[in-house]
Amino acid sequence: MYRIKNSSELASYIEYANLNNLATKEEMKEFLENAKKFDFYGITINPSFIKLAKEELKDTNLKISTVISFPLGFDLTKSKIEQAKIAVDEGADEIGTVINISQVKNSEYEALENEIRAIKEVIGEKVLKVIIESKALHDNEIVKVSQASERAGADYIETSTGFVSPNTIYEDVNVINLIQKYAPKTKIKLTGGVRLYKIANQLLTAGADLIGSNEGYQIVDDYRNLRENTKVTPKPIKFD
Repeated sequence: MYRIKNSSELASYIEYANLNNLATKEEMKEFLENAKKFDFYGITINPSFIKLAKEELKDTNLKISTVISFPLGFDLTKSKIEQAKIAVDEGADEIGTVINISQVKNSEYEALENEIRAIKEVIGEKVLKVIIESKALHDNEIVKVSQASERAGADYIETSTGFVSPNTIYEDVNVINLIQKYAPKTKIKLTGGVRLYKIANQLLTAGADLIGSNEGYQIVDDYRNLRENTKVTPKPIKFD
């Protein structure tokens, strides 16, 4: 099993998320303050908070990721392209785009691939994550979407929006295996239902490159408290 060495290393594999559409500005500031306490890979937020995050995180190395056509993915391609362009102009470092699942169910993989390619072209060197909602897909659909994403130049395949019932860990591992086998050049972001550091560790062991979770702070804090801040004094050995 993959062994996390310390809380800083664990945080470097986590994208701490707050996509709550009811979040106030003050709540988002609190979230950003928590994000600064650990060396996370980055954060995921709604586009409307990008400028706030840029200001609050200007003295950190945290990457700012946002989402487009979230969480349903039903926007027209030209709308997704414009959303991506605006998000980059606002200051986003990484973009997550939700696929149109209807295209998958109708086997319109060429249209899906063309959409992903067009979004990647407009954001240039910025990182593109393709959010596939694996819970709603059959294995063969996951394979075809992953292959289309890789051909189109996606940097990551993300397994879920986090807005549906989460996979079991066995389902997550199956998805990881499928992507690794059929789209080996594309990284994997595992999102949905990850709340414990032991689960995060197991998914990293299985091959995930990144964990997305709105429990990111709690995951790392629990690890730190259990693994680094717990001091055990051995009992003296008595000899007869």
